[in-house]
Amino acid sequence: MVPTVDVGSYKMKTFGTLIYLIGFMGAVCAMPATVDYVYDGDTFAAAAHVDDGTDVDVRVRLINVDTPEMNGQCEAETKRANAARERLMQLVPRGTVVELKNIKDDKYVGRIDANVILPDGRDAGRVLINEKHGRPYSGGKRAGWCN
Repeated sequence: MVPTVDVGSYKMKTFGTLIYLIGFMGAVCAMPATVDYVYDGDTFAAAAHVDDGTDVDVRVRLINVDTPEMNGQCEAETKRANAARERLMQLVPRGTVVELKNIKDDKYVGRIDANVILPDGRDAGRVLINEKHGRPYSGGKRAGWCN
């Protein structure tokens, strides 16, 4: 039996299903998802396609990459944040089907962390790092972008 979050909302019930699946399969299986829109350089909204045929609306944060924040601490950070967001929008325009791997629950409700594999097989986070739109990130306190 799949546990659900009973708040009278289908989306919350299906999100409960997704969290259940993450717990059992997230690190081993890949899950397709259709991109809806990009928030910033390392986060986007998508409909994750669960094996039972339902779609779950989630926010996806790319694992292992940190990009500048949209509400940056300085003009340079904000400028770099916009460039990172634009690049992610080019990589995953609305309607793109990506593959989510190594899925983990995130600290924010409704958001998951995952490696995002592009249709051409590249990892979106690695692309951002290689193109200097982001830097490797393994958790913990992030370094600033205003130096």
